[in-house]
Amino acid sequence: MSVHATRRRALSGAAAAAMVLSLAVAPAVAMPDNEQAPAAPAPSIPLETPVAPPPTDGKVPVSVDSIREREYWLDEYGVRDAWKESTGKGVKIAVIDTGVDATHQDLSDAVVDGTDVSGNGAGNGHRGLGAEPEHGTLVSSLAAGRGHGEANPDGPGKQSGVIGVAPEAEILPVSLWLGNEEPGVKDVNEQIPNAVRWAVDNGADVINMSVGSDSTEWPQSWDSAFAYAEEKDVLVVAASGNRGSGLNQVGAPATIPGVLTVGGVDRAGRASWDSSSQGISIAVAGPSEDMVGAMPGDGYAEWSGTSATVPLVSGTAALIKAKNPDLSVAQIANQIIRTAHDAGEEGQDPFYGYGILDVKAAVTEDVPDVDKNPLGSMQHWMSVHRPASAAASETASSPGATETSDTEQVTEEATPPVAHAPLNETGALPVVILAGFGLVVAGLTVAAVFHIRSVNR
Repeated sequence: MSVHATRRRALSGAAAAAMVLSLAVAPAVAMPDNEQAPAAPAPSIPLETPVAPPPTDGKVPVSVDSIREREYWLDEYGVRDAWKESTGKGVKIAVIDTGVDATHQDLSDAVVDGTDVSGNGAGNGHRGLGAEPEHGTLVSSLAAGRGHGEANPDGPGKQSGVIGVAPEAEILPVSLWLGNEEPGVKDVNEQIPNAVRWAVDNGADVINMSVGSDSTEWPQSWDSAFAYAEEKDVLVVAASGNRGSGLNQVGAPATIPGVLTVGGVDRAGRASWDSSSQGISIAVAGPSEDMVGAMPGDGYAEWSGTSATVPLVSGTAALIKAKNPDLSVAQIANQIIRTAHDAGEEGQDPFYGYGILDVKAAVTEDVPDVDKNPLGSMQHWMSVHRPASAAASETASSPGATETSDTEQVTEEATPPVAHAPLNETGALPVVILAGFGLVVAGLTVAAVFHIRSVNR
């Protein structure tokens, strides 16, 4: 059985109810000096466990004057070089998160009107929600921040503030409420599929999900939404989660087939302990420590976690899409993973996936073409694990779709049977049978007479 077939199983109702969805930010994790980091779960491929670094302080306010030099990934991961080929213009990145401050000086021209699926946010997705209302703004700035101030003479955007990997892409905010209870807020298992569907229906080319759960499985209510994104050729990029948040293995939505799952590494390119997780669904790894981003109200902060890595990969996908608009999701995903620098065990492994992100190579290099997504297919998974749901999704993949009758599902004409003449068409069959039977009886009678005469002699 393939990796993609074995890594995901159907979810029971009890498991769905127990799922806890959280933001993929690594909080400070302090350990006594005489205590080692807890052992990680055994990976599917034997590897050395990442060494736990000293604890960090979480999000720390930083000066605007130091922001650009703190964005070390712009040079170390080939982002500036990739801008010579593409800046993401014309591509829309949906940020399914806690809402985005569209008035931030680095995002004011980048954020379009979105929506709220929580039932308790701004109708355009521009208000921060939940336990970490700043999270969506931080994420958006790393994907498509444009900076502010004087124009940048050496590239796109402005000279000051945060500049994202795809500084001319648009941010489509879809606000969620996560992290604490609030009257009137919809259940997360309703928010997530509604968010994905809305993003697809409103022009998203890439969906950024810097969120994660404590379960490798996902509610059945999510199935058709992710299958819908696949059907409409929209790439979903999701965080692997962080050990610092208590997630020792990748959780949904990063375990869903076809999703590009992102792990994290430290400044030296080693798998991060607090600011990443592990699992065989990880496709690529990128920087997740000592990150900076935009905070609501024109502020800035240092933060860590795969929440910060995901928008770098989403931005890379936007650069590829802008340069090659006709590429499919499968081809874009393949471009990113095939140009990554192998790390850890040779080939794909549960810490680095296919390797460490190289933005320049992903945008500029040619790789062998593919006709199916190397990260799997949600529609195929459903046909195996939830056949009834898969059949339903084929007939009604989006709200308002018309049903298809059984006769329209037929792909080949039935071949009519060929008529054959009956065996007794001449009426001679009974005569032949009787004549044959008579000959047999006559023969037996003659034999019996000769036998009797022989005995008498």
